[in-house]
Amino acid sequence: MIEEIRISSLGVIAASTLELGPGLTVITGETGAGKTMVVTALGLLLGGRADSGAVRTGAKSARVEGVVAASALPAFRDAVEEAGGEVEDDRVLLARNIAAEGRSRAFVGGAAVPIAQLGEVAEPLVAVHGQSDQHRLLRPSAQREALDRFGGAKIAKLLSRWQSVYEQLRATETELDDVVRTARERAQEADLLRFGLNEIEAVSPVSGEDVDLAAEESRLGYADTLRTAAEQAREALSSEQESPDALGAVSAARRLLDGVRDHDPQVAALADRLAEVSYLLTDTAADVASYASGIDTDPARLAVVSERRAALSALTRKYGETLDEVLAWSQRSATRLLDLDGTDERIETLRAERSELRAQAAEAAQALSAARAALAVRLGKQVSDELTLLAMPHAQLSVALTPFSVPAPDDDSVAGAPLRLADGWVRYHAHGTDDVELLLAANTGSEPRPLNKGASGGELSRVMLALEVALAGTSPVPTFVFDEVDAGVGGKAAVEVGRRLAQLARSAQVLVVTHLPQVAAFAHHHVVVAKSSDGTVTTSGLSRLGAEERVRELSRMLAGQEESDTALAHARELLASAQEAIGTGAS
Repeated sequence: MIEEIRISSLGVIAASTLELGPGLTVITGETGAGKTMVVTALGLLLGGRADSGAVRTGAKSARVEGVVAASALPAFRDAVEEAGGEVEDDRVLLARNIAAEGRSRAFVGGAAVPIAQLGEVAEPLVAVHGQSDQHRLLRPSAQREALDRFGGAKIAKLLSRWQSVYEQLRATETELDDVVRTARERAQEADLLRFGLNEIEAVSPVSGEDVDLAAEESRLGYADTLRTAAEQAREALSSEQESPDALGAVSAARRLLDGVRDHDPQVAALADRLAEVSYLLTDTAADVASYASGIDTDPARLAVVSERRAALSALTRKYGETLDEVLAWSQRSATRLLDLDGTDERIETLRAERSELRAQAAEAAQALSAARAALAVRLGKQVSDELTLLAMPHAQLSVALTPFSVPAPDDDSVAGAPLRLADGWVRYHAHGTDDVELLLAANTGSEPRPLNKGASGGELSRVMLALEVALAGTSPVPTFVFDEVDAGVGGKAAVEVGRRLAQLARSAQVLVVTHLPQVAAFAHHHVVVAKSSDGTVTTSGLSRLGAEERVRELSRMLAGQEESDTALAHARELLASAQEAIGTGAS
């Protein structure tokens, strides 16, 4: 529930605070005083489009704040916390700033958020009804939503089941169409993959093989050069021709130092190091000699290695930069080929799934339609009863449920083909197979006609109010706002409008902007928008009226005379009668 609305520099309102409570609150005032600015302010808190032209002349920005009691709104609390806002003392502050140059900022629980997120958080709190909403009621989608709301949890469950099957059916048909449409391309892709896999299988590469073969080819190609170098190195280390060699030079140096090692420990250490070098040279010379003797010139092996490397290079040119990438491509392609080779089986599987889902869809659609048909009778009767109480005693509202019937299709295997129900073939969409339309017979004997053809503005207002009263118990919205929906209504009808608004306020917070004293008299709380002017600037303020102040305001609304004894008497009588009817005192 909204506890308070604070408005500053919005339109003609310089700065005002509107305290709201449970029940019915009416807002009245002279024409041009700024009553609709309250609804505009609420629209801004709901994430509506900001108009910089609504910023008060001379002000840098306008600001709207709303304090929401969140103790009974767990989903709202969660949404606030997800937006980064805080819930303090079970209350949340929503705010909107509109700069004169056009910028707009939004806040939820103290956290700055995008405008769209403010709308997502706040929209479930308030249902706003105005002249524009009457036109919304003319849309088939709004009429279908009203009927489904009336059905409560039962219709929601059936609708959820239908939509689940509908989405599965759409997904299956989309995949089936894609597989069938691309069957030729898939076959061509399979042939290419099969050719590549056969080519790789014929070579049978092994991971790392290309590196080993490259080393072996280099060794075989330079066998003579390697042998000559190794033999010359061995001769330099340890000569067999009595030529000077490294081993002999080291041995001579060692002997010289060994001869004087007893005279200096440092010389002894150097002599020992030369001994180690001598042993190392001996071992190295032996290894070089062994390497030289082990090198063979093998042209046949070289040819085999070169041929193998050429085969591997042919694979890396086509399937990857390295042999490991070639092997990875082979694994992926083998998996893909299994999928492609199963195209025919996949088509058959999808067709079977589609048939099963169409049968489930037909069953779900019939269950949904049957439930809606029963609801249509109940809703029509309940709204008609409400219209009788709203001074339309001869009006009858009916809810027409018409299936989207079509002739039998030539081919029901194509995507989106009609469903076959017990009564014939029908088209379908995300909300079922029915067209829901509200029909109004305003007078006895008249034919029921669609609302956009058979209802005047005043009648449409009362139909909308009657619908809200009928749906009040099923609506999760805690606050209803009605902006002059009683336009075109007067006399006894206006009294009944007030009575029904008061009834709606038993289960929800209701805020009404009205010109009608008959409606205002039924309020639990009465707020007036007062306009003042200093000759250059007009300002408006919101004031909550006491009992005597309400009488004067009703007198003004009745006769335009606040001081007339007759008008005041009439106003007291109207207020007393209305308050007695709703069983509460005026405030």
